[in-house]
Amino acid sequence: MKLSRRHFLRSTGVSLALPWLEAFAPKVAYGAPALKPRRRMVCICSPLGLQPAYFFPEKAGKDYELSAYLEIVKEYRNDFTVISGLSHPNVGASHDSHNSFLTAAPHPEQRSGFRNSISVDQLAGEHLRGQTRFTTLSLGESPLAWTRSGAPVPMDHFPSSVFAKLFIEGRPDEVEAQARRLRDGQSILDSVRDQAKQMQPALGANDREKLDEYFTSVRELEQRLASTEEWSKKPKPKVDAKPPRNVTDGVDLISKCRIWFDLIHLALQTDSSRLVTLDLLGTSGVPPIQGVTFGHHDLTHNGRDPVKIEQLKKLEVEKMKTFAIFLKLLKETKEEGVSLLDRTTVFFSSNLGDASTHGVKNLPILLAGGGYKHGQHLAYDQKDPVPLSNLFVTMLQRLGVETDKFGSSTGTLTGLDMVG
Repeated sequence: MKLSRRHFLRSTGVSLALPWLEAFAPKVAYGAPALKPRRRMVCICSPLGLQPAYFFPEKAGKDYELSAYLEIVKEYRNDFTVISGLSHPNVGASHDSHNSFLTAAPHPEQRSGFRNSISVDQLAGEHLRGQTRFTTLSLGESPLAWTRSGAPVPMDHFPSSVFAKLFIEGRPDEVEAQARRLRDGQSILDSVRDQAKQMQPALGANDREKLDEYFTSVRELEQRLASTEEWSKKPKPKVDAKPPRNVTDGVDLISKCRIWFDLIHLALQTDSSRLVTLDLLGTSGVPPIQGVTFGHHDLTHNGRDPVKIEQLKKLEVEKMKTFAIFLKLLKETKEEGVSLLDRTTVFFSSNLGDASTHGVKNLPILLAGGGYKHGQHLAYDQKDPVPLSNLFVTMLQRLGVETDKFGSSTGTLTGLDMVG
C-alpha cells in the first residue's frame, strides 16, 4: 500500500490523520549509495549579528559594489548571493529569536507557553536518514536544531569529541559494547512503548495528544538507533588530519570558528554527514583581537558609540575571514570533478538584524554554493518583508525534499534560480 502524508486510518466512523512516518520518506537502504549528485547543507548562525552598514551592499542586482564585509569574500563573488529584506514573521525582538532561527516558530520571546517546531536541517534529515553515518551534526554553543516535537537536538560543544566520533575507531570491545547498548536501548523502547499504549484508552484528549507526540519522539529515536547500529559495523573514514585541540580560552571566538569550519569541511569531504548546523560563539568577554578592548556583547549594544562600532567592525572582519577560509576549503575540494561548494548550500546569517536593539528584521544573509545562479544581491522590500522560510523551502527542494511549505513560508524565494 502506498502511503502519503495525507494518509488516514479509518475505522467505525473514526478518521485519524497519521503523523510523519518513516514510510513517507524515500526508501533508501542503510549504507546504500545515495542518488547522485550528493547534496549537502550547512546552516551557520552568528548570534550577535553583523553590522548592517558593513554587510549589505547599497545596490541590488549583479552590479552591486562590495560592502566592507563582502570585500573579504570577493574571490567567491560568483559563488554566493547576498539577500536583504528577509525575516521571520511573528518573531519578536529578543535574543530568544535564536530559538526560532531555523524553525520560524512564532513568538519565542514569549517564553511562557512557547513551543518550538522542527528545524529545517532536521526536516531534511528525515528524508536523508541512513545515507550517511551521521544524518545531522549539531555543533557550537546553543541549539539551532529542533526535533519534530519541538525539543532541542543534543549538541556537540567540543571539536575534539566530534573528530573522535567521526574518524577514530574504538577498540573491538568498545565497538561491541556500543552495539550492545544500542540493542538494549531498542529493547527498552519497545517495552516503554507497549506500556504507554496500554494507558491510552483511559486518557483524555489532551493527554492522548501528548502521548502521540511521545510516540513520535520514540519512533524518531528508534530510527536513529537503527541507523547508528548499521553504521557502527562499518569502518570509519581515514583522514590525513590531526585531532583538533579544544580552545580553552572561552572568549577566543575566532580560533573556535576556524576549528569548527575545518572540522565541518572534513565531515562533508568524507561524506560522514550532509547536514550541519553551527552556532558561532557570542561572548560577553573581551576576545583576543588586536584593537578590541570591550566584550563582544557590549560592542553589539553600542549605543552608536563610534569607538565601539569600530571595534565591533574589527571583530566581525576577523569572523568573516574565517568564513572566507571555509569557502576556500569547499571550493578547492573536488568530488567527481565538481567542487564541494557547488554541492553544498551554505547558509550564513544571524537571528538578529540589528543586535543593538535586538531587532529581528532585515536579517543579514549570505547564501553560498549549492548550485544556484549566484553573483547577485537580492533585495526585498523591508516594508513588506518576505518570510525567511521561503528561502528554507528553496533550500529543501535543492536537497531533493519534495515540499512546498516550511514554517511561515508563502512559497519559494523568487529570484534565486538553480543551475541544474
